[in-house]
Amino acid sequence: MSYPAGLRKLETLDRLAKTIAGSKRRLHGRNLDRLDGIILGHGDFRYRVDLNWVNSSGLGNSSTRDYHEMVIDSEGRIFVLSNDYQNNILIVDPRGEVVDRWTLGLEGAHGLTIAQDEGGECLFITDYKTQSVFKTTLWGQVLMKISAPIYLDVYCDDQPYLPTGTAVSSNGDIYIADGYGSSYVIQFSAEGRYKSCFGGRGSEPYSINCAHGIAIDPRGGSETLLVTSREEACIKRFSLEGRYLETINVPGAYMCRPVVSGAYLYTAVCWSHKLYASNSGFISILNDKNEIVSNPGGIEPGFRDECIVRLRQSIPLFRHCHDVAVDTEGNLYVCEWNAGGRLPIKLERQP
Repeated sequence: MSYPAGLRKLETLDRLAKTIAGSKRRLHGRNLDRLDGIILGHGDFRYRVDLNWVNSSGLGNSSTRDYHEMVIDSEGRIFVLSNDYQNNILIVDPRGEVVDRWTLGLEGAHGLTIAQDEGGECLFITDYKTQSVFKTTLWGQVLMKISAPIYLDVYCDDQPYLPTGTAVSSNGDIYIADGYGSSYVIQFSAEGRYKSCFGGRGSEPYSINCAHGIAIDPRGGSETLLVTSREEACIKRFSLEGRYLETINVPGAYMCRPVVSGAYLYTAVCWSHKLYASNSGFISILNDKNEIVSNPGGIEPGFRDECIVRLRQSIPLFRHCHDVAVDTEGNLYVCEWNAGGRLPIKLERQP
């Protein structure tokens, strides 16, 4: 299989992964089991750690190293995405039993979104190596494929297209975040027809620098679009037509994607304190006023001289948090990139 030339943009991450691999031996020397059962978080958002909620016997001979994103369907099943071409999707029930797994044979599977269409629930899987987004049933039947938009004038020869995630609005429009490429957001209709393009790297308020993750925010009565500008440690809000609205700063937190559940915004922090700081992940939770209310695994949120305290990890539980999912009871599920194949961790909401 040949990959696009733009993948050289990922060499920094590849080198980082090799560096982290050496440090993993030291991490495995730590007794992480001692953290099983501890309470994380702050204020009304505190959680008990469950490191072993997934029954690993259902994995067979899986050699999955990275788990990238997760969604939960209407029956409470958790769909976990990996870049293991033999096991792109792992399906786990609420008790932690692996009920199924399937694959599209993708080695760059990175983004996972669940949506509703006329046929019921469906998935959108983003693969940066094939520069594609696949719409599938919950059980892996491909319904549509959106390929690289090479026809767009905004893409010059030196601008790669390496999509990392999607969001789907209530009218079916599909928004693709070109997170590892040129950081544009590209809008398509439900049928896969191109509609618009906005964002891109730069220094303007509307610019996005590493549009790693994307989500629809239904809070406030009308849908808006949230996009992580990871290199700036912030989330930028746009209208569904691409008009810049605001920036939500989360200093010190280099986030993967925003996840909206109820009145709150959850985000997995891959690196904290500084970009590419190894083994420094945690979760941040913000309310509908964009105030940080809890940082499970991180320091307590606060202010100094009227500025938000720069966030960092406080408990060495997580390595590189890549996504968080929230169930109907408020429990969190956290998956990680480059964590030695560790299965997603459950954080059980405390009263």
